Amino acid sequence: MINRVLIRLKVVQIVYAYYKNSGKTIKATEDEVFFSLSKAYDLYNYMLLLMVGITHYATDRISFLSMKIRPTESDRNPNLKFVNNRFIAQLESNEQLAKFAEKSKLNWVDNSDLLRRLLDSIEESDIYKEYMASETSSYEEDKEVWRKLYKAFIFDNEELDSLLEEQSLYWNDDKSIVDSFVLKTIKRFEEKNGAAQQLLPEYKDVADMEFARKLFRNAIANADQYRELMGTSSKNWDMSRLAFMDVVIMQVALAEIMSFDDVPLSVTLNEYVEIAKHYSTVKSGSFVNGMLDTITKRLRQENKINK
Repeated sequence: MINRVLIRLKVVQIVYAYYKNSGKTIKATEDEVFFSLSKAYDLYNYMLLLMVGITHYATDRISFLSMKIRPTESDRNPNLKFVNNRFIAQLESNEQLAKFAEKSKLNWVDNSDLLRRLLDSIEESDIYKEYMASETSSYEEDKEVWRKLYKAFIFDNEELDSLLEEQSLYWNDDKSIVDSFVLKTIKRFEEKNGAAQQLLPEYKDVADMEFARKLFRNAIANADQYRELMGTSSKNWDMSRLAFMDVVIMQVALAEIMSFDDVPLSVTLNEYVEIAKHYSTVKSGSFVNGMLDTITKRLRQENKINK
């Protein structure tokens, strides 16, 4: 699940923190990179559990309404299609997710207000109403309705984002990336796999772990070289007046450019320009793009890179 987009962002954040919060050793800071990435994987599992939590809340609501003094016909004979969703039943029984829940002790039981508001929004939606009114019923429909509901009500939810930030500082910038992997996971589920359905692995392969380690180490170890490149390439800029986040972003970008021959230059440049746009100043995207373009042209001329 942890991809290089997330790795780049985490390395930039941890390198920035390394310089801003003196006192940590390089080894301790490197450990922080991997701990931060592991927390992103925790969030992935936690968001899968949210769908189960919403369904449990819906089940409890049906039970509560049936106990009213004067229950309506719909209270006495509720449509159970949503709470009996086969995809959610499979997700709840998933062996990997169950192990995560048991080990982490993470669940949504104590967030009933959020679950209520999410369920209210879901039940008012056309997605829900069309699903409940449909005369057909299949596993694929059960899975597809949750893909749509997740995208509509969980993917970009400010209240949920704020709650997650309160729970863990490591989750501040992870949710949009994690959400994309949750949607991918929903799509990958197959009924025949039952509880043994594989979730996305924490890392695709060992190469991605080594990418994170090497990127961090080279960004720190060669900082002076990278900053000299920035200084000699910023003719119209005083290095001391640059946004420090821009300096760190370019430092990590140069570590990637000069250390990973197999990564296309265009990919590296695009990724760090996007980080600059979202995590630094308004003008940082264009500035970082221009600076890195100038530096890479120079590195090519000096035969220090071959891409």
